[in-house]
Amino acid sequence: VPDHHEGMAIISKMLTDPEKGAIKSMSEIDACGHRVVHGGEAFTGSVLIDEKVEQEIERHCPLAPLHNPANLVGIRESRKLLPGVPQIACFDTAFHQTIPEVAYTYALPRQMYEQARIRRYGFHGISHRYVSRRVAELLNMHKYAVNLITCHLGNGCSITAVKEGKSVDTSMGLTPLEGLVMGTRTGDIDPAIIFYLVRQGYEPSKLDTIFNKQSGLLGLSGISNDVRDLEQKADEGHKLARLALEVFAYRVKKYIGAYLAVLNGCHAIVFTGGIGENGYKMRKRIINNMQYLGLELDDSKNMIMVNGKEGEIQSPQAKIKIFVIHTDEERAIANDTYLLATKQG
Repeated sequence: VPDHHEGMAIISKMLTDPEKGAIKSMSEIDACGHRVVHGGEAFTGSVLIDEKVEQEIERHCPLAPLHNPANLVGIRESRKLLPGVPQIACFDTAFHQTIPEVAYTYALPRQMYEQARIRRYGFHGISHRYVSRRVAELLNMHKYAVNLITCHLGNGCSITAVKEGKSVDTSMGLTPLEGLVMGTRTGDIDPAIIFYLVRQGYEPSKLDTIFNKQSGLLGLSGISNDVRDLEQKADEGHKLARLALEVFAYRVKKYIGAYLAVLNGCHAIVFTGGIGENGYKMRKRIINNMQYLGLELDDSKNMIMVNGKEGEIQSPQAKIKIFVIHTDEERAIANDTYLLATKQG
């Protein structure tokens, strides 16, 4: 697909296909929802897109240069295809706007926040919100009563501490590079590594590429960013594949421990995302030897909880429940879009 214009034309054709389409005409569409990665401090929830909202999305492009510009193009092409139809923006950062100042503040000179708004924003918010609401349903609890640690593990990975249904801390920061080891991203590193490498002759743009696209599981293993490939290679005796998997799991384990301390009481750990939902071996690596904190897997339940299944996988002895939940960001966006388009949001 060469560009968004052609992409929207393909979508239109698929939706109105006489045999397989969901609708007969694009005129049947009442509203259109868009995932927007970075809304900064400007948005605490999904909003109806107007000129001011569009300007804010554009203003945050420097904080998400790979995503926000593309999101804007999608919004504009959608408006051309569906003139007069309400367009709704759903922000990945919005769920994390409840994070307290003590958790989002970096220990930098104050003017860096005041002038450039450098702080923790967090991402995957649509997913973290969806699975936290779903687990509240399964626990038969109000959505603002649950304390959870939600682990979105895929090619991009993040963990969120959810206290009384609200995000109070999350592993990603100003950008999606901070936090966990990911498919091709470093996650947490000593910032001085950057200065050292610059002195060694690396250009900042080259380091940006290395840290975002050549590191993580791919960089550690030298093989792949896909956990499935690495599991196979590890079983065949590939030492670096095994090390990559262990480093990944160790980082997740550390964050879970930290967020248990932050929450001071947790109803459940939640695994979601491609790895979280299907990587039963990875889930075992992460939860292994955490009995002291009340976490223990039931191996038989864990092994079968894959391919879209959802449910509990903790052992009878565990003090904290462990869920696998299939995330559905599209459903969350559709729900927000419906509520706002019908003026219920």
